[in-house]
Amino acid sequence: MVPNGLLPNASAGVTRRLDPERWAVAESRTAELIAHIQPNAYSEGRRHAVYNYVQRIIRNCLSFQVFTFGSGPLKTYLPDGDIDVYLPDGDIDVTVFTNSEELKDTWANLVRDALEHEEKNETAELCVKEVQYIQAEVKLIKCLVDNIVVDISFNQVGGLCTLSFLEQVDNLINKNHLFKRSIILVKAWCFYESRVLGAHHGLISTYALETLVLYIFYVFNNCFTGPLEVLYRFLEFFSNFDWEKFCLSLWGPVPINSLPDMTADSPRMDTGELLLSKAFLDRCSQLYGVAARTLENQGQPFVSKHFNVIDPLRTNKNLGRSVSKGNYFRIRSAFSFGAKRLAKLLECPNEDLVAEVNQFFTNTLTRHGSGNPPDASTPNLSPEHALQAVSAEASNSHESATMTKNKIEKTELPASQDNFTEGFHSSHPQSVC
Repeated sequence: MVPNGLLPNASAGVTRRLDPERWAVAESRTAELIAHIQPNAYSEGRRHAVYNYVQRIIRNCLSFQVFTFGSGPLKTYLPDGDIDVYLPDGDIDVTVFTNSEELKDTWANLVRDALEHEEKNETAELCVKEVQYIQAEVKLIKCLVDNIVVDISFNQVGGLCTLSFLEQVDNLINKNHLFKRSIILVKAWCFYESRVLGAHHGLISTYALETLVLYIFYVFNNCFTGPLEVLYRFLEFFSNFDWEKFCLSLWGPVPINSLPDMTADSPRMDTGELLLSKAFLDRCSQLYGVAARTLENQGQPFVSKHFNVIDPLRTNKNLGRSVSKGNYFRIRSAFSFGAKRLAKLLECPNEDLVAEVNQFFTNTLTRHGSGNPPDASTPNLSPEHALQAVSAEASNSHESATMTKNKIEKTELPASQDNFTEGFHSSHPQSVC
């Protein structure tokens, strides 16, 4: 295997063979860690209560439908994650999906007033605090509901398209939701251990990170022992990726000096099979990307910065645009250091494997080793019970993505794309990680 886009002489370390027996021990310990930080029945119940409460507040002052998107319905949020809420109008043909600032200001002021009223209500169902109206590129109402951060935005159809796309990829990869479990682990390491996650701090955005994780599955063709190996390959690959010369896209590395031409080099220089076919990627881009491009302002072409990750659904969008120059070097250093530390599992005595895993996730275990999330004051769950409890929530995982798919299919798409989606979902049953 010879990946493309790497620094000179970096391929050998990136494709290093792992001892299956030793790695299985490390993966077993990692599974226990993931069981503590992944969503469980208690955290899901707490978050559903907050979401339903906010939904009622919004519907009492506006006749809008309310959907949730992001890591919540994808079931990949960390215990400290917030809730993103999406408000589409019932009719996509009206100015809701245009750049009408008047309409955006109207909904925002009404929702803010309603939340501020709840904040002052001493008999409110849940405690609402710190209501803010943030007039940024994407206007937000941000508040704290029962100690959970809630972000309310308008017409973020791109977020719903992304949710549907990632759900579809997870079903394709399968393996008991290895993709979702890997996202949780990589996010935990990036947030708790290396502090490189968080677009609002000039660091990596969640969607950029999910795209990077997907690229590892794509290039390595889903050949992993478990989430820990995904993390190891992630750190080795992206600490050796030539970010100075290439943008990262699911189609392969795109030379920066060729922009605005988005033609990608092959992801691999050998003839090995890739996880996702070009037909699959093209169809997903057409099915979900067309809706996003139709319903959202496209604005400027792709603009390169320091950490360039091309959105799989909207190729003019740089998912790494949030990363500052200083943080770009910090991220590369963190990836390199993490890869070297994790490589100790390949060399340490067998009896030290579990201790090395614990050492690698020191901050995560210190914060969440009890399995009691900060947004759910509940008794601790054993790893086995946590996994079973989350699996029991299967019927709720894809609700938002299904609604999105139904809404998208109201747009004019070729019949072959509809057949593609229906065939995919019928052959891959949906459930949650």
